[in-house]
Amino acid sequence: MSTSRRKFSKEFKSKVVLEALKERVPLEVLAKKYELTPTQISVWKSLALKNFGNVFSSDPAEKKDDGVDSQILYAQIGQLKVQNDWLKKKLQ
Repeated sequence: MSTSRRKFSKEFKSKVVLEALKERVPLEVLAKKYELTPTQISVWKSLALKNFGNVFSSDPAEKKDDGVDSQILYAQIGQLKVQNDWLKKKLQ
């Protein structure tokens, strides 16, 4: 009998870790509530605590590139400006 591996979203993991960090209920209760093992919650919790400092980093070198090339955008702005100026001239 083969079972497929479950995949969890970032939102789900963060919700579970947030509840675990609050420590209002034991890990066993959380594990039963979300149908996980306490070990899995502990692993997610330790990963979150290890990477927690990155949340508040403001170093621009560490920021992710959103995939948009600024040079292309500036070129497009320049082209649109030239076209706009040409149209203004033709309307006068």
